[in-house]
Amino acid sequence: MFSSASSSAKEPAISSVLVANRGEIACRVFRTCRELGIATVAVHSDPDADARHVREADAAVRLPGAAAADTYLRGDLLVAAALAAGADAVHPGYGFLSENAGFARAVRDAGLVWIGPPPEAIEAMASKTRAKRIMARAGVPLLAPLDPAAVTADDLPVLVKATAGGGGRGMRVVRDLPGLEGALASARAEAAAAFGDGEVFVEPYVQGARHVEVQLLADAHGTVWTLGTRDCSLQRRHQKVIEEAPAPDLPGHLERTLCDAAASAARAIGYVNAGTAEFLISADGRPYFLEMNTRLQVEHPVTEAVYGVDLVALQLRVAEGAALGEPPRPSGHAVEARLYAEDPARDWRPQTGVVHRLAVGAEASWVRRRDLRGGGPGPYIYGPGAPHPSPTPSLGPQIHDSVPDPHPSGPVASCPYAPAGLRVDSGVEDGDRVGVHYDPLLAKVVVWATTRRDAVRQLAHALERARIHGPVTNRDLLVRSLRHPDFASGRVDTGFYGRHLVSLTAPPSGARLAALAAAVAGAQGRHRFGGWRNVPSQPQSKSYRCAATGAEHTVRYRLTRDGLEAEGFPDVRLLHATCERVVLEVDGVRRTVDVASYGGDVYVDTAHVGSYALTPLSRFPDPTGRTEPGSLLAPMPGTVVRVADGVAVGASVRAGQPLLWLEAMKMEHRVVAPASGTLSALNAVPGRQVEVGELLAVIAESEEEAS
Repeated sequence: MFSSASSSAKEPAISSVLVANRGEIACRVFRTCRELGIATVAVHSDPDADARHVREADAAVRLPGAAAADTYLRGDLLVAAALAAGADAVHPGYGFLSENAGFARAVRDAGLVWIGPPPEAIEAMASKTRAKRIMARAGVPLLAPLDPAAVTADDLPVLVKATAGGGGRGMRVVRDLPGLEGALASARAEAAAAFGDGEVFVEPYVQGARHVEVQLLADAHGTVWTLGTRDCSLQRRHQKVIEEAPAPDLPGHLERTLCDAAASAARAIGYVNAGTAEFLISADGRPYFLEMNTRLQVEHPVTEAVYGVDLVALQLRVAEGAALGEPPRPSGHAVEARLYAEDPARDWRPQTGVVHRLAVGAEASWVRRRDLRGGGPGPYIYGPGAPHPSPTPSLGPQIHDSVPDPHPSGPVASCPYAPAGLRVDSGVEDGDRVGVHYDPLLAKVVVWATTRRDAVRQLAHALERARIHGPVTNRDLLVRSLRHPDFASGRVDTGFYGRHLVSLTAPPSGARLAALAAAVAGAQGRHRFGGWRNVPSQPQSKSYRCAATGAEHTVRYRLTRDGLEAEGFPDVRLLHATCERVVLEVDGVRRTVDVASYGGDVYVDTAHVGSYALTPLSRFPDPTGRTEPGSLLAPMPGTVVRVADGVAVGASVRAGQPLLWLEAMKMEHRVVAPASGTLSALNAVPGRQVEVGELLAVIAESEEEAS
């Protein structure tokens, strides 16, 4: 993989790496560093003091404060942390300052190794407007930017986009001219908060397009690898949700065009290390250069799986001066799903709270599995009783001995049916809390298989049987997306969720049965701890609220010596029950339901009716919980970033009118009036932190609205 011409005697040997990031990507880099015998240093804000990436590092340095602008976006503090901890190299991860040329330069000026491209290359590509000019000179096809002041109705729809950063932040689609000014202001504010740079630009919005990208890796000796394509078309809010490699049904000539354009882009700016060239493919097959991300991508594991490489290890070797040899050959297909703490049915609203349990598949012993490619090591799952992998497995003559296991994976709870190529990258563990300050990504679940059909099927299966107890997640959406006919056939584009979100987020049908199982399990617990009724045949009633839908479900049942009698369930028989597992016969079919309780919340998992988070309801509601009619409550915890112009006590508002914006998890969320009327109270002011359910405003409804 590396050329024999590279001389280790002249390479700066890296012995300790500070990751200038947090969460999943920090854990991912640490994992490779451990396998290479490199010490690790974490940095953390105050809310992250006990985060998983801090626990996994050999050393950690505090960044005082909570907001990203005061912590992870402070390059001076990050460089000082590296020097204080004795690190000799800095890996930026993705997001935050990963594409900030000034930070890269400061790292180098401090005598540290920068594990990324040269500052000059970052500078050339960090501004998407400058990048487009460079790409145009290199002959790369692209969309010409528009002057915001000159946009007309004929130009619509258009896309407002931040010149810096990525991840969907600072992006807005504008379909009507009156909305352009507000979109520009909102995108600028969001980009400034996320990247420290509020510059934005406008370009045509290509509807029905695919988002396809090319993985690049270049050394300092003039070699540029293009490691195939990835399709990242399934997006919400311009942020990727499901990615796969290679891009399905991409004509050979088009793939060559994209790879050639990506390589030309890299050579045009003297690129070194890992990067990604992103393209839009129009419905008629025309490619357009979008941007070049001068960093490792979130979705890099699918490329690692298909090419049998560890991109982080390769980044480290290139940073040490190694010369790349012949690129590896691809094999099979890999698909990645991003598991977020968010509610897709409620405008993708981010969720917070304790992650009580996060495990892929049912509880089972952890095993090590070799992939199906024949002769090469695959993604491994490690755990109790499983042998540790050999220090340096081989993928044949293309892989140099110094490259570690190309598919590293930390301890991941697995089920007996876990696919051979299952991998989970996560920044949280059981008991960790998802807060309001950062991205709500819980984990990336990746499956490699010999065919796309098998990879998609196995990924859906693994997600469906995952145990995810805590905040509401997008797990059900991911499973339904993977099984949607359009995705199964490879016919997807960036408008997929715009067309199918309603059907993909329809309430599941098994909530009442889940509530019955929860009630029966709870009854076993009461019996165990002495709370069982003196008359077992006495009818009982239990009500629950479903966290995902907000719907309330009441079940009435009684447990007799002859079994279970449940109102509305004539064909359900109870076969076995404990406080943790209920076995029911439903319409003649035996079904096993697992039940777990954490405080007042109950989580029900079953293969046939799905998974549910239920909150038991008291028979005597708390009267203090009632709110005044017309109350506007905070839909999530966050910070009020601004209030709409003209919104003040006494102002008339209409239903659906934007009143204010909350910032949560680095994204801005619009809060609208629930009804038309007069604003009689306004408790929101910019800079104020609010909790979920906190009163923001009160609207006295007009007589017409009230009637």
